[in-house]
Amino acid sequence: MDIGQIIGDSFEYAKKLFSDMGRLAILVILNIIPIVNLIVLGYQTRVIKETPASREPPPLRDYGDLFVQGLKVMIAVFLYMLVPIILIVLGAFGLFMPMMRIPSLFPAAMSVGLMAVGILSAFCIAIVAAMAIVHMVKNNSFGKAFAVGEILQIIGKIGWGKYIIWLIIVFVISLAVGAVNSIPLIGWILSLVISPVLGVFTIRSAALLYSEAVPTAAAPLIPPPVGVPSTVKFCHSCGTQMPTDATFCPNCGARQ
Repeated sequence: MDIGQIIGDSFEYAKKLFSDMGRLAILVILNIIPIVNLIVLGYQTRVIKETPASREPPPLRDYGDLFVQGLKVMIAVFLYMLVPIILIVLGAFGLFMPMMRIPSLFPAAMSVGLMAVGILSAFCIAIVAAMAIVHMVKNNSFGKAFAVGEILQIIGKIGWGKYIIWLIIVFVISLAVGAVNSIPLIGWILSLVISPVLGVFTIRSAALLYSEAVPTAAAPLIPPPVGVPSTVKFCHSCGTQMPTDATFCPNCGARQ
């Protein structure tokens, strides 16, 4: 898939959350409760696991398992960002301690430098961390989140240009959604509703990128039914009958 197809597929996928308003309402409520909102992160990991085979958002169930999976994601992200956070905090202390008439730990120039390095490193780490979470979930292994060599190879297979463009598009969409909050009276309500939908959209598109670089194991080939012409094409991954000129399976999305 090109970027346009990935964004379009992810948009249509996330839009289907509105077909079950009960599920969406629960996601919105869970998402605004600290700690409990890890369940929403866990739900997003389920989206990763089912991509690209499923075309529908998964049901919302097994809350305990979703919480555990969400906790793993949060811990992985925290560990990735630990060093940048330390640098930013040290730099901030160095700048603001003199304002409170407390001797500074560092000269002002060094404090600014620490904050700048922290922010820059956080940006660079986030580029890798986005795909690291998908890699962790797909392999059902917490350690895979930190297999940096493997993750860089996966991004290389996707194509760094394509990957960066995806990051920019997701960032711009996130800014646009964030701007919704500024709408008088109803902006904050719309933001609450859109937030979990945006999360599903983002993680679906990331998982589609990952699946292009790391195809799922092919299922056993299913022979054509008796009486079906040999010219009929079947997906090599799931066995679904498909048009002979199709490049991607309409059922699981696998490249043919």
